[in-house]
Amino acid sequence: MRRSFFAVLLLGTLVMHAFAAPASLYDSLVVSVHDASVQSPAGIWWPSVAEAATSKVKKSKKPLPVKRADASVVVWFHGGMGSSNCAKGLVAGNDFAKLYPGKIVVSVSACRENHWVTKAMIDAVDAALDSVALRRKSPVERVSLVGVSDGSLGVLVYSLEGRRVVDDRLLMSSFGGFLGEPLALASPKKMQSGRFRFLQGGNDRLYPSGKTVPWITEFCKAVQVDCELRFDPEGEHDWAYWKDKHVDWIREAVRK
Repeated sequence: MRRSFFAVLLLGTLVMHAFAAPASLYDSLVVSVHDASVQSPAGIWWPSVAEAATSKVKKSKKPLPVKRADASVVVWFHGGMGSSNCAKGLVAGNDFAKLYPGKIVVSVSACRENHWVTKAMIDAVDAALDSVALRRKSPVERVSLVGVSDGSLGVLVYSLEGRRVVDDRLLMSSFGGFLGEPLALASPKKMQSGRFRFLQGGNDRLYPSGKTVPWITEFCKAVQVDCELRFDPEGEHDWAYWKDKHVDWIREAVRK
């Protein structure tokens, strides 16, 4: 098992952060890997109350507190990793975390040469997850992964190289062909766990559906787990479109 040599510097803890989901806790930190040669601003959004009450609990009752040790963990892989904003994970994660108020959301920042397909960024994600385990005093053994645009490459690469077992994967506006042929990518044993959900649009200006849909279709045929493509003929490339038009698809993709 690969070890990540990291130090975590706590920059600040914001309670009821102005832009975070209601009743959430937000930690801002920097994860350093490879003897601190790579540093990545990261955020951890903690749940504080449960989502909608179950059928056994009346709506009039207050939501029950969520114990950190019991909450599932979702890792967000932002798009635009070539951006000059090397703290993009904090801004993008803040927006994303609103959709999962009952879960722990982790968002690390990829930037320029330290992009999602590098060992450094996979190690940075695992270092952030190690920080979650330390802070909640409970190991993080399983995660779900969500990515948009080139962040979806991070979902695929972490599935192959990361240290945690992956339960659910959601890839929006993606093109896995950058990493190779569908059969080759679907064959490794680490891909044979959890499930895959793809959201793809017919009006994607960067990854045309004529290329992406055949790749996803072949991948889903080859991988030995639950795999589904949801296609919107009017779908655009950006995260804002999927959040505005198909927030239900996004939430349904992460089960636990």
